[in-house]
Amino acid sequence: MAEQLTFDWPRHIAMGAETFFVSQANAEAYALVTAPAGWPDAKLAITGPPGAGKTHLARLFADQSGAAVQKAADIDPGASLPDGPLVIEDGEALRGAAQEWLFHVHNHLRARALPLLLTGQTPPNRWPITLPDLASRLSATTCMAISDPDDQLLDAVLMKQFQDRQIAPTPNAFALLRRHIDRSFQAAIDIVADLDRAAMAQRRPVNQALVREVLDIAPRTG
Repeated sequence: MAEQLTFDWPRHIAMGAETFFVSQANAEAYALVTAPAGWPDAKLAITGPPGAGKTHLARLFADQSGAAVQKAADIDPGASLPDGPLVIEDGEALRGAAQEWLFHVHNHLRARALPLLLTGQTPPNRWPITLPDLASRLSATTCMAISDPDDQLLDAVLMKQFQDRQIAPTPNAFALLRRHIDRSFQAAIDIVADLDRAAMAQRRPVNQALVREVLDIAPRTG
């Protein structure tokens, strides 16, 4: 029988405050992002690996403050200066042509005490910035890293990944998965994507048997 074709359909990703799970691993980042009045020099950088919730926090801040959200890689160097708070996401992808624009934006926001939120996998002082004046200003940004997920947060990340893909795993499948998964955000993203593809290809529910197959877990005997 020919192999079933599968497609990576776009997902509906929920980004509201009600879907953000706060645990010990991200509590400090959440507290800072939701209290911009306390940011030194009105700027903050949130760092962490993919899947840690940086984009979710950025959207919470934008909803709260009315900030514009800009992907660093998509910055138009000829764009107008913002007239309100701003989020720059994925700062490592900032292109050379956009650095002067961000330098002027930084000074523009600072002069008006408007908040600037930056996100990235690493702190701004490790971004490949070649404009010295911008590098020095961003290096002075207060940084908050999201820690590796604790058990509660990993459960929440897994469930959110399933919900975003509109998958309802069986309780025993979820319990088996959480016992065997690597304790990282990326592992949670990858395994749910793998389960989604396998379930679609085989037209099966995400149950304990499918989790065993995808993770190559031998069934219990005896």
